[in-house]
Amino acid sequence: MLTALIQMSLLIACGSLWKYYAPSRISPLAHRRALTDIVFYIFLPAMVLNVIWDAPLNQSSLFISFLAACGVLSGLLVTWFVLKGLNCSNEQRGVLLLASSFPNATYLGLPVLEQVIGPSARATVLQYDLFACTPILLSVGMLIARYYGDNKTDVHPIKELVKVAPLWAVALGVTFNLGGLEQPSFIHNGLSTLSGAVVPLMLIVLGMSIQWKSIHIRFIALLLPIIATSLLIVPLVVLGLSHSIGLEIILINQVVIVAAMPTMIFGIVISERYHLDTELYAAAVTVTTLFSLITLPVWFYFLSR
Repeated sequence: MLTALIQMSLLIACGSLWKYYAPSRISPLAHRRALTDIVFYIFLPAMVLNVIWDAPLNQSSLFISFLAACGVLSGLLVTWFVLKGLNCSNEQRGVLLLASSFPNATYLGLPVLEQVIGPSARATVLQYDLFACTPILLSVGMLIARYYGDNKTDVHPIKELVKVAPLWAVALGVTFNLGGLEQPSFIHNGLSTLSGAVVPLMLIVLGMSIQWKSIHIRFIALLLPIIATSLLIVPLVVLGLSHSIGLEIILINQVVIVAAMPTMIFGIVISERYHLDTELYAAAVTVTTLFSLITLPVWFYFLSR
């Protein structure tokens, strides 16, 4: 685990440095958005289709989705209770709820588990994220953001879900899988080639998304609950529920590691859209990502015992 994190940290560092030393003819934000769009609309859907098409879709898939939903909902519930004792604005309350509950499952969880466990973990990560986390984020999450934010634009969850290209890939993959359609070798080879770009580009985008300037002393009291909830409490809940439903040990290890991932990057987009405290959310992404370099090896060691 430690070796894998060091290797990935180098790519994250490359992304962070590129943000400051990229050619001046293109803004760093334009670089990040271009890479994010390419991954989100081309490479990631290719990986999703390739993996889900051949993945074993059975009772374990339902368990993974259930655990992912419980992880998100437990984060929301714990943070809701914590907010009762915090003195902060509505914009910050919305950020705390989102940042504590939705893990960076695909952009960091996928590279971590692929390096540590192997390509077989891809299906678990994608089911955890795309079968539960992403649909909840684009429905309940956006309703929360609208409630606490200044922008009261109407939310249409179905329309938002339709715009998510990886979910279309999920639908196709599940249809082909359950329909018993064999994946032709030339399609598999093409999708595999596209999938190869996902992990490095995701890590570079993660590095470009880290906002060092957003970390302020005034945020410490708000960041501590996010760190504790996202990196400790949520994975503990998922661990306990995994054992209670009798999930296989190898899958327990995978879902707990995914649940222990830092704050989801995509929440920055939602924070900007609904006028939440985007600076606080960026600080949450940065700080939880840094702390996860410590907590993830601890979780892996604990689970391997």
